[in-house]
Amino acid sequence: MSDDDPTVTPTPSVGTGARARAHIDTSKPHSARFWNYFVGGKDNYEVDREIGDQIKEIFPGLVDVAVTSRHFLGRAVRYLADERGVRQFLDVGTGLPTADNTHEVAQRAAPDARIVYVDNDPIVLAHADALLGSTPEGRTVYLNADLYAPETILEAAADTLDLSRPVALMILNTLGHVADHDQARDLVSRLMAGLPSGSHLVISDSTATSEGMIAASEAYNASGAVPYYVRSIGEIAAFFDGLDLVDPGVVQVPEWRPDLRSPAGPAVSVDAYCGVGRKP
Repeated sequence: MSDDDPTVTPTPSVGTGARARAHIDTSKPHSARFWNYFVGGKDNYEVDREIGDQIKEIFPGLVDVAVTSRHFLGRAVRYLADERGVRQFLDVGTGLPTADNTHEVAQRAAPDARIVYVDNDPIVLAHADALLGSTPEGRTVYLNADLYAPETILEAAADTLDLSRPVALMILNTLGHVADHDQARDLVSRLMAGLPSGSHLVISDSTATSEGMIAASEAYNASGAVPYYVRSIGEIAAFFDGLDLVDPGVVQVPEWRPDLRSPAGPAVSVDAYCGVGRKP
């Protein structure tokens, strides 16, 4: 997500992806493509792989951060759909589609689930068609909208979601693009303010909890890409102020409800923390 024009565009029509691709800058690394490379995707360019390989040399653990964060998404969505009965998901900062996107996980658990994806990045828009599959009972749409315009997002999302009923707000590996922590908290708060009691906030992000992660962040930001800032554990926890944290609270990504891990496997220690909070 960038701080460009906050105009909202509804579900892309045929040809939108081609127009978006015309605006993709392949001369600099890009966060969505960089992350796609780290999780084993193919939607990336040489410039993304070059900085990715450089950062792997500096801090190999970032690959674990990317992979375990993706697995957390699946566990959180399954938990909310299966155990909390959530049927509506607002995924802000969608990124590039890979396996087990939010709508796929949600609609396997609840075929009538409705999902709104939000991003304003040309590379994501170019691949938006891959996000638009849905069960006949549910619905999946994409909004070309900006994190910096929360009220505009909510207004547009209301065309698909019933905002009088609980919604799961998903913001995964996105808030680091907002340099100022107070501003990031304000954006999250404004999004949650438009959702009713019983809604949930789901956040995961990299943390400045090792010299390796800090060095990797500095190298990435020096590459010419849009900067991404890692925060402290306390700053991640602060996004949940005023919400009821779901057990086990704010923890390393692999430690959040490992019983839901599929496929089962050993947890690894990563410089990334996550949490799920319920709005009272």
